[in-house]
Amino acid sequence: MPTAFAAPPACHAPLIIDIAGTALTDIDRQRLAHPLVGGMILFGRNWHDRAQLTALCAQIKALRPDLLICVDHEGGRVQRFRTDGFTHLPAMGVLGQLWTQASPERARQAALACGYVLAAELRACGVDLSFTPVLDLDWGTSAIIGDRSFGRDPATVTSLAQSLMHGLLQAGMANCGKHFPGHGFAAADSHVAMPVDERRLAAILADDAAPYPWLAQVLTSVMPAHIVYPEVDSRPAGFSARWLQDILRGQLGFDGVIFSDDLSMEGARIIDGAPVSYTAAALAALHAGCDAVLLCNQSVGDGQPVDALLAGLAAAQTAGRWQPSASSAQRMARLRPTAPAQDWAALQHDARYQQALCLLPALE
Repeated sequence: MPTAFAAPPACHAPLIIDIAGTALTDIDRQRLAHPLVGGMILFGRNWHDRAQLTALCAQIKALRPDLLICVDHEGGRVQRFRTDGFTHLPAMGVLGQLWTQASPERARQAALACGYVLAAELRACGVDLSFTPVLDLDWGTSAIIGDRSFGRDPATVTSLAQSLMHGLLQAGMANCGKHFPGHGFAAADSHVAMPVDERRLAAILADDAAPYPWLAQVLTSVMPAHIVYPEVDSRPAGFSARWLQDILRGQLGFDGVIFSDDLSMEGARIIDGAPVSYTAAALAALHAGCDAVLLCNQSVGDGQPVDALLAGLAAAQTAGRWQPSASSAQRMARLRPTAPAQDWAALQHDARYQQALCLLPALE
């Protein structure tokens, strides 16, 4: 069982973990109080209704006001909260269809509205950040991406993503572009396999990764893919200093937060051809250039993997094998909400929110 700590907000706390239920337990409080924990991610199992979600987020903030409360809430099939008043948001592919079937301007308006509604509803319940938008291109080969993508054309994806991010910002929420440099070309699902993309760097940068430099000044965070691009590096992008430091930061000019994708995914469990522990994966991601690492769905049951990661990273710090980064702490602080949230009742009477609802595309 981990020891309870109180982390100073200015410290680099790179771990994003989860909890098993709909309210905090004593062990949840102990884990979230650990100085290496900087946030938590919510899942569908943490949801019962709006009142419960709001109370849970308030519990978390009462324990640690500095903790970043995150969720994967994109719209379409990746939307954690769907009932008790939450708007059913379209898949991003619907916005791409609007671009071609109606007009680019109608699609951009809908994307901005989606961003505002998404962020305003989450923030009304106490959630700080959604890991959105997906910047992957839809090549028609990746089932895990599919209609989560705005489309195949990188310029269209960039324009719609920028509008969606503007909507998020209007509600005070940061953004997260994923999955750098692109998950749409590889067919395998990195949740259960190790996808491989055999293309050369020039082809990837000219196509799948093109949205990243175009959006570099407005992206506040990025999540790399658990995919190997062997023509560039033998390691998956999320564990590759070549991808994260040389290319994403150096060549493409990105200066925001880099989150690892979930370390429990199969694509994160093999590095340099060998299986690794969660601690080894976390250290590899941090050394490669990630500011924060996610470990998801391991709190269910006894939560031993979460405790092992907390202990393992703390031991690595003590032994000098990893040290917190002041620049990472500064970047992560910029992800906190930038405007006060409205509560749910006030939101229902907000003119901008009601206008945004009217601009959403109809769902079939």
